[in-house]
Amino acid sequence: MTAMARAENKAEAGGTAHLVAALAKALREQQSLTQDELGRRIGYTGSAISAMETCAQPASDKMLVALEEQIGGGLGVFEKARKFMLLDKYPPQFKNFALMEAEAVTLCSYQTFVVNGLYQTPEYARALIGGGFPKLPDKKVEELVEARIARRALFDRTNPTPMLELILDESVLRRPIGSWEVQRGQLRSLAEDAERDNVSVQVMPMERGLRGGHAGTRGDMVLVVTQEHHHVVYLETEDESTLISDPVKVASLTHRYAKIRTQALSPDDSLSLIRKLAGDERT
Repeated sequence: MTAMARAENKAEAGGTAHLVAALAKALREQQSLTQDELGRRIGYTGSAISAMETCAQPASDKMLVALEEQIGGGLGVFEKARKFMLLDKYPPQFKNFALMEAEAVTLCSYQTFVVNGLYQTPEYARALIGGGFPKLPDKKVEELVEARIARRALFDRTNPTPMLELILDESVLRRPIGSWEVQRGQLRSLAEDAERDNVSVQVMPMERGLRGGHAGTRGDMVLVVTQEHHHVVYLETEDESTLISDPVKVASLTHRYAKIRTQALSPDDSLSLIRKLAGDERT
């Protein structure tokens, strides 16, 4: 790691990274372990431990798991930090929404250009993030991919099990990101998600506008119902985001989303189209 990279990491490290670093150092010293000794116990070099404690290279999710096992003392602090460390890796415009998404009881999304991040495969996410502008360093791309894929834990959450709904413009299915192989892998993953009991996937047909109306022409939206039964709408464009909680505005957007849903293909017809485009059509 270059000196410039270390300096950039320290500058970008969030509060959770600094707290983890301080706790790790304090617990290591409490147990009379050198950085080299702790490193050997958890499969890292002493230099890696030093970089973690100075935030020159904040702890990875894998390192947090190892720290919890070796020096956590049953407190669970490193385990609890995993969620917040991932949160620190999200783009600034997404951080306010990330925890709300993770705790949602209902999440309804309408997407017009790319697959919603919650449903992305690692390969699709990597191609999408790495191919953006301005270009990001490879390490930053991998951090963002890791954070994005971690969001998929929502699919398997219980107590309560979330109800997830996704409506995609048909062009999203036909627009290759990275390569056709990556795109087919994404479509297959999307089809698998659509078969989950708590997930519904629908496709807005490209010819919808020929039928006299298209409720989705004003762009993407995500509707959320929180565990406290609050209703909010998340909008994001050009690295800027908006969380809407005003009941009148939320109601208006919810009605628009409902119209979008009625204009989309049924879940069964949508799944058939996804499988057809993936090359996995069933007879």
